[in-house]
Amino acid sequence: MTHESPVTIRHYHSSDLPFLRQITVDSFGSVAYDEMLEDRLGIWNERDWKARKADNIDEDCTINPAGCFVAIRDGVILGYITTRVDPLNSIGRIPNLAVVQEARGLGLGRRLIHYALDYFRECGLKVAKIETMASNVIGQSLYPSCGFEEIGRQVHFAARL
Repeated sequence: MTHESPVTIRHYHSSDLPFLRQITVDSFGSVAYDEMLEDRLGIWNERDWKARKADNIDEDCTINPAGCFVAIRDGVILGYITTRVDPLNSIGRIPNLAVVQEARGLGLGRRLIHYALDYFRECGLKVAKIETMASNVIGQSLYPSCGFEEIGRQVHFAARL
């Protein structure tokens, strides 16, 4: 009988960024707005949806590194969550959350969300927001089970220039 080490959650380190970018590219696919955009409009600037989506993680980790967290086991990153904080309006937002394929179903997404919500509470915020595409069945089930309620739906439009 093998006993696996526990998964721990810690603050993001800048050395984590390449792994977070890779997890992002591997995890999103058909539920990524950037891929839907590319399917409709094609590739531009010789950068595909994976590059653009990974760039979102760079931005998250640059804007609020203190609010980015990784789930690890034995030094291996299994997932992450990024946050943005708006203290003036007392709103916390979760722009990105991903778990590696091999670790799905272990409750890591839920743990990371609760970790982020605790971070928002520590920041004294009053509201937390998260959004997902209609095609993200997991998110549409997970987020309400973590205390979020659907507020509204948005339609995305794009045009080639």
